[in-house]
Amino acid sequence: MKIGVYPGSFDPTTNGHMDIIERASKLVDQLIVGVLNNPDKTPQLDVNQRVALLETLTKDLDNVIIEPFTGLLVNFVNEKKAQMIVRGFRAISDFEYELQLAQTNHMLDETIETVFLVSRTDYAYISSSMVKQLVQFGGDISRMVPKETERVLFASMEKR
Repeated sequence: MKIGVYPGSFDPTTNGHMDIIERASKLVDQLIVGVLNNPDKTPQLDVNQRVALLETLTKDLDNVIIEPFTGLLVNFVNEKKAQMIVRGFRAISDFEYELQLAQTNHMLDETIETVFLVSRTDYAYISSSMVKQLVQFGGDISRMVPKETERVLFASMEKR
């Protein structure tokens, strides 16, 4: 069974993330979306909210599983018996960082391959950071995120 892991913070999940998830799910038998729980950061949405949101957004993708993780990605990939890491990038500016990550992960475990999916042009300008900033100032994010993400984000802002 070919298993891939698509890791990220997904804070929040954007249309770009969903595009990569949908496309990557066609390349593997099982895609595990690993939601990073970084104790050193304060996310807009906590890890449980991000996992629940992704579960809702991927409910129609039968081979996609959402799981939180902490620590080294290669350890999570090995724990899940996956053979590949799926990463997306939007622009050439992302490439250098993504290449460095892929080479580091390969150095840590030569059996794990990294597969890059290039963002579709429609989503290349979208970043989670930009979405959070727009929400903070009441901007329109309706073309950047799924409707459920928008609902969860604005509900989260009202609680703060």
